Amino acid sequence: MLRSLNDRFSRLVPGLFLAALLLCVPAGAFAASADTSPLLAFAARIAGDDARTRLIIDFDRKPDFEVHYVANPYRILIDLPQTDFGIKAEELEARGIFTDIRYGAMAAGRSRIVLTATRPVGVALAEVQQEEGASSHRLVIDAAIVTETVFQAQMQKQSWKEVSAQAGNDLPVQLPGSKADGPFVIAVDAGHGGIDNGARGGVTKMEEKHVTLAFAKQLAEALNALPDTRAILTRDKDEFLSLSQRVQLARSEGANLLISIHADTLRQKDIRGATVYTISDKASDSLAASLAERENLSDQIAGIAFVDEPAEVADILLDLTRRETQAFSINLAQSVVGKFKDQVLLINNPHRHAGFRVLTAPDVPSILLELGFMSNKEDEKLLTDPEWQKKVAGLIAEAVKDYRTTVASNGG
Repeated sequence: MLRSLNDRFSRLVPGLFLAALLLCVPAGAFAASADTSPLLAFAARIAGDDARTRLIIDFDRKPDFEVHYVANPYRILIDLPQTDFGIKAEELEARGIFTDIRYGAMAAGRSRIVLTATRPVGVALAEVQQEEGASSHRLVIDAAIVTETVFQAQMQKQSWKEVSAQAGNDLPVQLPGSKADGPFVIAVDAGHGGIDNGARGGVTKMEEKHVTLAFAKQLAEALNALPDTRAILTRDKDEFLSLSQRVQLARSEGANLLISIHADTLRQKDIRGATVYTISDKASDSLAASLAERENLSDQIAGIAFVDEPAEVADILLDLTRRETQAFSINLAQSVVGKFKDQVLLINNPHRHAGFRVLTAPDVPSILLELGFMSNKEDEKLLTDPEWQKKVAGLIAEAVKDYRTTVASNGG
């Protein structure tokens, strides 16, 4: 079943803006091939979650292509030579990070695929692969959510006058992974948000999502005061982010560290103090297991089901952290515990581990910090005190500074 973009695309952007886009690409942008007949896209499939999505389209021969970005709404444009789309509609139904997918003719000799998302997005991989033992080729597009800063950088970097993402060339944005140069980037993740309120204070009735955001902003300020350091917030307002989105937003900024902030509740109201968690497939104790189970329910609270994807796209979904990343995470956790000693009340055995899904970035050392327990009235009073928040944020910044020194001295 063929789908045409001509009529539908006019409803996607105003006519004048569409005309401007068409003028941006020279008529000779695509080199003529020996075969002047249209390409045939004969099959497609798409898979992913709300943080990353893979799109695969099969062609009868190798396609040249360009990738561009457009805002309002956030879109990825894939420009192709003239293409006949013999794809069944259900094969390219929008899913994952995309809310709409359209494709068809753009002008004489040109076709386009438009991928629309509600959040800023970037292309992590765009390449053409030849089918083994066949003449057909597949176009593989791996896309992921990014921060607004990264998206705007993509917009400014792209050029409409030359091919920007042909197979074998540098892509407009490189995701994921930490950046080789530039400042040391720390992603500060305020736990919960939006429909997911988190814990609630027994005295003030303050919701955890507001406590974590207030502290995250204090921590970002303290970290930004360090030399050659940039802190970014995974959320800067009361909004819901899935666990995988939090991980991906950190990776999109090339984060060197991720610190996730929480303040839970317990049935035992006499238990209080801070805890630092790192990831492990086996919990260190029953308390760690219980907290991880509750934190991992965050997606279900918002009605998001975690679905196992086919092996074909497993590399773009959540994986357990690599051993070397885990070692760095433990180093950071120990540094935080050391700074808190005699300054901030800690629970017994303050460094614990469990299977927190927000800590699963394979290339970003990550810790989850339980500042205290909203179920304890003494902890609750401190957690909602801006001066206490500022003090603790400063201690964490010192811990990050020491961590960087240790890693650098060890050649990390």
